[in-house]
Amino acid sequence: MRILVIAVGRLRPPFQDDSQHYHKLLAGLGRVEVVEVREGEHVARRIPDRAYVILMATDGRAMDSLQFSEWLEERRQAGRELCFVLGGPSGIDLDRCDLRLSLGPMTLPHQLARIVLLEQLFGRTRLLPGSPITIEV
Repeated sequence: MRILVIAVGRLRPPFQDDSQHYHKLLAGLGRVEVVEVREGEHVARRIPDRAYVILMATDGRAMDSLQFSEWLEERRQAGRELCFVLGGPSGIDLDRCDLRLSLGPMTLPHQLARIVLLEQLFGRTRLLPGSPITIEV
């Protein structure tokens, strides 16, 4: 299973260090690439055609870590690549998404949300049967 994370905006200190930490950890599970897009860039063009698209949104579905791990396993079994989309400071809306996912009820700065998502992907994918998987960040 391939996981692509499209993030609007560039990370700044202190979040860069955290991101590098998770990139190193995720590298042990698969290939890791950084894909950042500029604010205002047409994000939909970067989304692979057949990907299962997850838009990170404060009003999305919330899952605990176990539910997220089970959900990832279901997606792995389905065989579609995953594409997580994180907006920048202004947020983002997509014409097409398969799931709106929330990291919790509190609004997080977009840079911190990216780190939390990377941590959850690292923690959950380590537990998936047959890891390593391909992860592009």
